[in-house]
Amino acid sequence: MIDLKFKIVLIISILLVCLSCGNGEGGREEALTVSAAISLKDAFDEIGRAFRAKSGRTVNFNYGASGTLQRQIENGAPVDLFASAGERQMDELEKKGLIEAETRRDFARNSLVLIVPKGAQPGIAGFADLTKPEVKKIAVGNPQTVPAGQYAEESLKNMNLHSRLTGKLILGENVRQVLEYVRRGETDAGIVYATDARTAGDGVAVVATADEKSHSPIRYPLALVRDGKRAEAAREFADFVGSGEAREILRKYGFRDAAEK
Repeated sequence: MIDLKFKIVLIISILLVCLSCGNGEGGREEALTVSAAISLKDAFDEIGRAFRAKSGRTVNFNYGASGTLQRQIENGAPVDLFASAGERQMDELEKKGLIEAETRRDFARNSLVLIVPKGAQPGIAGFADLTKPEVKKIAVGNPQTVPAGQYAEESLKNMNLHSRLTGKLILGENVRQVLEYVRRGETDAGIVYATDARTAGDGVAVVATADEKSHSPIRYPLALVRDGKRAEAAREFADFVGSGEAREILRKYGFRDAAEK
């Protein structure tokens, strides 16, 4: 049973997508709809503009937590292509036959970092410092729906810290919300992707990077959605994301190449 809050979010998302995908003047081709992890927003906005300049096709982006986007697709949201911040969400859609598995590919990687509000009093220099009594609140993504939260939970468990921090964790609905909690000083620290920390400019300070051996590789996969109505355009966009031009844009925003170790 889908809860009322999620029903409302799903209905609004579908309405927004439908409104944005209406036929343009002169019967021009409808826009391509891409559901993408919110950590991709800045990079994908620029990639979308570059794709339009090259192909003439318009892309409408629906950003959110990867788990939320997964549920929208499972419940029939009109989406042509899905770009996730985690493999688990794509794996589950593939098991249910909701994506075109042969189109699935990894296109970027990321890192997990510990951030504090800019100008915060010294005292947090690494993950172990989160156990200090003066550290009261730590923002992380909800591991049920937010891949960054999933990786954070995995990393903290492997560092033998998670059980000691449970009472301090403040769960965000997506990684950008976690970033805002820290930027506004509402929490003492937070765990986000390195790319998200960059978007905050001087609003936060990165104090540590999680050892990549402490969590699963942070890979970003994309794939065409099985019931998408614009498969040809979706394939073109997927190919463009893998192009040298798009990879340069992704690197500009701090993402690493998918093949990078």
